[in-house]
Amino acid sequence: MMKHISLITETKVWIKRKNGTGEIIHVVLDHSVGSKVIAYNLYNAFDEHSDYLGRILFDVKGYWIYDGSVMSIDEQEQLAKFIILHVKKYAEAVSDELR
Repeated sequence: MMKHISLITETKVWIKRKNGTGEIIHVVLDHSVGSKVIAYNLYNAFDEHSDYLGRILFDVKGYWIYDGSVMSIDEQEQLAKFIILHVKKYAEAVSDELR
């Protein structure tokens, strides 16, 4: 799982907020983390001065943890699920092209 988690370098994802509104989050690969952890920094998308919302880290087994204090557990789960599924789709598409 680990080798595929790092296939995204940057993307945007819409999440549903607790109060019923939605927001687009800019997800950016953090290149400064060590080789055993993959991290994605999270920012408000489309803001002139985007707020840093924390980051999601994945370990070698694919487990994740949110490092921040702004997002609810539901929002964290939405982002982690999106990243995992997005990476899986990308890996499958690349695999199909190589066949």
